[in-house]
Amino acid sequence: MSGAILHGWKNTDAAILGVMDADLQHPPELLPKLIAAIAEGRDLAIGSRYTPGGDLGKWNPVRKLLSAVAVWATWPIQRPGVRAHDPMTGFFLLRRTCIDGIAFQKTGFKLLLEVLVRGRIRSVAEVPFAFGLRYRGASKANFKVAWGYALLLLKLYAVRMGLARRA
Repeated sequence: MSGAILHGWKNTDAAILGVMDADLQHPPELLPKLIAAIAEGRDLAIGSRYTPGGDLGKWNPVRKLLSAVAVWATWPIQRPGVRAHDPMTGFFLLRRTCIDGIAFQKTGFKLLLEVLVRGRIRSVAEVPFAFGLRYRGASKANFKVAWGYALLLLKLYAVRMGLARRA
């Protein structure tokens, strides 16, 4: 997934880049609010399930717990002042200038987390939304995705501790 997004970003000259699932779990009607946040000067605008007013939808309790733990694990590696309540969402817009020259991981599904840790983000707006029902397809959550997330976390912890390069 990240590879396809990065390919698209590389092949456009747009000043604002974005990510949004096409399965209607991310409400398209929220886009004007995300665009407005960028227009008001924010570097990054996130559609957030975890900010007040947001909701995970009809997830089962185990999935909700696993999601909360995954988000909690990101807190130490996010920079104070630009921490996001929902660093795992796949629904966001950002300024290209905040990521120019950074080579992101091409595999996996948590590009936003890498943007938050490695990007030059100075300000974040989180716009609440309720996670919708999937129109088509199935969840990508499985052991392989969880393992990839754990490896990404290790890499990003190394970046934050100065053991690995930022860009």
